[in-house]
Amino acid sequence: MQTLFRNPLAGPFVLGISSGASLGVAILVLGISIFSGSVAGMAFSNLGLALAASLGAFFVLGAVMIVAKKVKNTMSILIIGLMFGSFTAAIISVLAYFSSAENLQQYVFWTFGSLGNLGWDEILILSIIYILSISILLTIIKPLNSLLLGENYAVSLGVNLKKTRNITLLVTGLLTGVITAFSGPIAFIGLAVPHLTKLLIKTSNHRVLLPSVAVAGAIVMLISDTIAQLPNSEYSLPINAVTSLFGAPIVIWLLVRKRKISY
Repeated sequence: MQTLFRNPLAGPFVLGISSGASLGVAILVLGISIFSGSVAGMAFSNLGLALAASLGAFFVLGAVMIVAKKVKNTMSILIIGLMFGSFTAAIISVLAYFSSAENLQQYVFWTFGSLGNLGWDEILILSIIYILSISILLTIIKPLNSLLLGENYAVSLGVNLKKTRNITLLVTGLLTGVITAFSGPIAFIGLAVPHLTKLLIKTSNHRVLLPSVAVAGAIVMLISDTIAQLPNSEYSLPINAVTSLFGAPIVIWLLVRKRKISY
């Protein structure tokens, strides 16, 4: 996404896909509690959350894809995604206002993010979609490398910009929607890790960069989860808090050095 939008601050949250996943869970947990609190408690399971989050994510993704067909400017799609994110956040706020305290607490706990409480069935589903998405992504490595030098250069090499853009958005939606469904909306990993990886391997070649970012992201997540467990303590921090503590300074650093970053 950072290559496609030529923006160092582009990430999974930008298109509103993560917000869509949060909206799906909010409707399941907060929306049902408005009418029947007991039903909401029964619906709050790993599989129920995953289904609701996936539907919410793909609803927003579908809306963005429909608008993207009518918009040629890539930056406009970025702004549209942000607007969808704001719209879903407003709906969640309304649902939270009318929901019960118990269900609101359950929803807040989900937003903290967690790598635990997953059975092998959930991990199997996540693995299948992950492998499928990465396999699709491998087909557009050359177009992505061409886009590093600009859209005009990519077109001169015969790159189909519309196809590349649609595949990138679709794969981003698949990965973000499913991962958010099972682990919650964990912030800053998708935004900060690519930049940290580029600093280490010093290349923008997606053939090397994509697998490197995948490995680095897993390492950073495991480190963050370990810190969140608070060794020698009975308490556990929200993993979102840990990733934000590391990610926010990186984003600030990127904003300060924005003119020095080339895409």
